[in-house]
Amino acid sequence: MQWQEVRNIYPDQYVLLEILNSHTEENIQYVDEVALIKAIQDPDDATRELLQCKHNNIVYHTGQDKITIEIRKSAFYRGR
Repeated sequence: MQWQEVRNIYPDQYVLLEILNSHTEENIQYVDEVALIKAIQDPDDATRELLQCKHNNIVYHTGQDKITIEIRKSAFYRGR
């Protein structure tokens, strides 16, 4: 399913999605195709879902034109 389809079906809502297809340019991941898992009405519930997301799942608001995710390189610490 394309992001625009999700936005049309669930305007101005949070949604839980699985990323099916994406591409990366520099340090930005652009999501091309998603699978809708569920719509989330309550912002507090959306936050709880986001904190539990694993693998390719994300919570995103349909008010956004595109799904973009900044890729941050984690700091590598050396221990003794």
